Amino acid sequence: MHRKWRSPVHALVLAGMGLLPACASAPLVQGLTLSSYEGLTQSDGMITKSRIRVNKPQVLASRTVNIVPTAFSATASPKLNDQQRTLVANAVSRALCVSLSDRFEVVTIDAPADLTVKTVVTHATETDEVAAGLSAVASIGSSFVDMGAPVPVPRIPIGLGNLSIEAEALDPLGQQQAAMVWGRGATAFFSSPKASKASDAYDLAASFGDDFGYLLVKGESPFGGVDPSLPSMQKISSAIGFAPKHAACENYGRAPGIAGVVGGKLGLPPEWTDEGGKETTSTAAQWQ
Repeated sequence: MHRKWRSPVHALVLAGMGLLPACASAPLVQGLTLSSYEGLTQSDGMITKSRIRVNKPQVLASRTVNIVPTAFSATASPKLNDQQRTLVANAVSRALCVSLSDRFEVVTIDAPADLTVKTVVTHATETDEVAAGLSAVASIGSSFVDMGAPVPVPRIPIGLGNLSIEAEALDPLGQQQAAMVWGRGATAFFSSPKASKASDAYDLAASFGDDFGYLLVKGESPFGGVDPSLPSMQKISSAIGFAPKHAACENYGRAPGIAGVVGGKLGLPPEWTDEGGKETTSTAAQWQ
């Protein structure tokens, strides 16, 4: 007979789940960076809040797109350092580039395009490094314990981070053809704990890239229903760390791939596994 065993950290995680919220709040922080906020309508997902507008015929008629490197508003994240803001901003741009490659030809920022995407992080709450580290230890420890069946270990629901972003797609005349104000918080069940203040904002960057990419690729809200389609091969390939579909996406570097997956399982900071973009500087661009 196998003996059931639970570590003190594991027990703390499970006890905490019954006392604390299982997800961080998702503030929808509107900045001053969109060319227009008119016509935005509420369109929320299960754990995501958003306001969107899209000129579907114009967006679907577009074939080329370029991406202005993501910036941070001056007050978005006072507790993240320059390296961490740069990491998160680059992760947003990379995720957008990969998602948009499903339908668009992504060209460099100095090349003419049917649509130009501009993105600004308006709010980013830091992750509690201690709680995330304890959660990672509990998860690793449970893998060495025979509990009869695999049991996922949720994060300690303390200090979960969140992210709020606004973005728009402009035509060559500077007219807004799509826009989104987006907010999402990390969850105790589905967010990987990593010992970094930027951990949750970094992970959520990919979720935003998927959602805004969907808005432009499909010309409709990503929260309108269940999409039965599987991820494209180019998106899977990029996630593994292979070369992106379009050369312009190389400016944002490649996903950490296997190193990122292993590092995430061990709770390592994304700063250790993500090499960033080719043109990354020491500080993230800030919206003035």
